[in-house]
Amino acid sequence: MPGMNELRLNPVYYSPEHLALRETVRRFVAKEIAPFVNEWDEAGGFPRELYARAAEVGLLGIGFPEEYGGVPGVDYFHRLVASIELAQCGAGGVVASLMSHSIGSPPVAALGSPDIKARVLPEVLAGRKIAALAITEPSGGSDVAALRTSAVRDGDHYVVNGEKTFITSGVRADYLTVAVRTDPQSRGSRGLSILLVEGDTPGLTRTPLAKMGWWASDTAHLRFENCRVPAANLVGPEGAGFLAVMLNFNSERFSLAAGAIGFAWVCYQEALAWARERHTFGKRLADHQVVRHRLVDMLASIETARAMLEETAWRLDHSPPGDAELVASLCMLKNVATRCMQFCADGAVQTLGGMGYMRGTKSERIYREVKVNMIGGGAEEIMKDLAARQLGL
Repeated sequence: MPGMNELRLNPVYYSPEHLALRETVRRFVAKEIAPFVNEWDEAGGFPRELYARAAEVGLLGIGFPEEYGGVPGVDYFHRLVASIELAQCGAGGVVASLMSHSIGSPPVAALGSPDIKARVLPEVLAGRKIAALAITEPSGGSDVAALRTSAVRDGDHYVVNGEKTFITSGVRADYLTVAVRTDPQSRGSRGLSILLVEGDTPGLTRTPLAKMGWWASDTAHLRFENCRVPAANLVGPEGAGFLAVMLNFNSERFSLAAGAIGFAWVCYQEALAWARERHTFGKRLADHQVVRHRLVDMLASIETARAMLEETAWRLDHSPPGDAELVASLCMLKNVATRCMQFCADGAVQTLGGMGYMRGTKSERIYREVKVNMIGGGAEEIMKDLAARQLGL
């Protein structure tokens, strides 16, 4: 079968710089992550030092301005190859927390004041500080416009009250990019703003959450009780938070889709290797037609999703961010990619049989992590409805 050692990419899209980044991330994953994922999963976390090591190879700087420590000349194909190669470790929890700044810091980079950018971004991109995004609330889920966390202006501060939940890196983040309602009288998307809340702010409490998967990623429930946040920590204009959150979703959903395809490839590779080594009824598993057909179906699903991913990456680099058809494509891509991951995880576990149910195999871990990918960044049902609205259906 093609692509035994790596996921096939369409060469028309990739420059030598893209492929060089692919090799850099691949070596980083092989040395710094892959040998330790089982240990970190069981421990429920990974060493904080991993952030600095990721920063040294430029991984944390992808998509951020060079003046703050970012990597120059980056497009969506750089994000694509980095996401796929990170997924080769087979541990979504490590990837999610290591890269939580990739959703927590873009609003700061795009809309923050010069002071906030200079104070926060270099520390995060050097791996010295951890950033997280805090949007989801217990009462709203994917419904951003329904959020209730309030931030009332009091002199030179905002007083923040409310709760956030399912926050990746929420336990140990030094900076929290928080969506708040600065106009308590407003409803829906109006009156929403973004505040940068520092992790040691008095009145902020963080409770770790136990999860089905992503064990190595700290996930928190946050409670804000009369937290006084400097008004200077407002990110962008007051009341402009909803648009900032929506634009941030474009990159998040793309990276989730790329990662999902990467994880699907890990499952395919593990299933293929097992099928070629395992013998039943006097022959290899791979010599049974039903197993070969399953592997072909897995590969076909990956190839289909990969082609859609690359086409969407090209459009992201050549279309305005708010283009309705592009937003619809991102929604559909996320659903196609995460269904591909689900299909391949199921096929791999089935192929591995009893071994596929054992902790320590990549497919077992990925099987547990499928649903968070289908829900995070906008649940599948939300993606379908948003795509339909964007297309005027």
